[in-house]
Amino acid sequence: MMRAVVLLSGGLDSATCLAMAKAVGRECHTVAFDYGQRHRAELLASERIAQRLGAASHRVVRLGLDTIGGSALTDSTIAVPEQQGGGIPVTYVPARNTVFLALALGLSEVLDAGEIHIGVNAVDYSGYPDCRPAFIEAFQQLAAVATKAGVESHGPRIVAPLLDLSKADIIQRGVALGLDYALTVSCYQADDDGRACGRCDSCRLRAEGFAMAGLADPTRYQS
Repeated sequence: MMRAVVLLSGGLDSATCLAMAKAVGRECHTVAFDYGQRHRAELLASERIAQRLGAASHRVVRLGLDTIGGSALTDSTIAVPEQQGGGIPVTYVPARNTVFLALALGLSEVLDAGEIHIGVNAVDYSGYPDCRPAFIEAFQQLAAVATKAGVESHGPRIVAPLLDLSKADIIQRGVALGLDYALTVSCYQADDDGRACGRCDSCRLRAEGFAMAGLADPTRYQS
């Protein structure tokens, strides 16, 4: 059984990514990042999902991206937008997926994992540059030269199974695999109990995805 490191934020996409990795027989070692985000609800969700889906191990890596700031998700003085806009939104966290994948790359080398799975999506995404195919391709090239495993020609393959799927497609894949989306937290400004605001871009994309999939969204909302 091939080992895989799976980035697990606690949201809809990463949970589906884990379910898909399990479905193809991977021994999944999940990793979440406490990077100074607005709420801890998604970290608690990642623990629930890892346990429910039978991850071989689950880690929480602590970072301090809030000391850099520059994003509505790490700087409380920047409001989370509740209107859809153009361009790269203020919820983009500078270099976040680059940092996350770099740490996952290190973990994969320690675990001798053959794959790193990440739930980035370039179709129903919010304009983030680090969710595009070009980013994944570039990081794959980096992985080949940045580690002992890569230099010795057995570095991990970066797997992004959701890259070209719509949000509705992702949800349908997860439901077909028996994934309970009530375990997940997608909202950018969820409360301590994991209840969503229902107004941010992430809430909108999630609601639209369930509607397009013809399925009920189990999200709990703040009153």
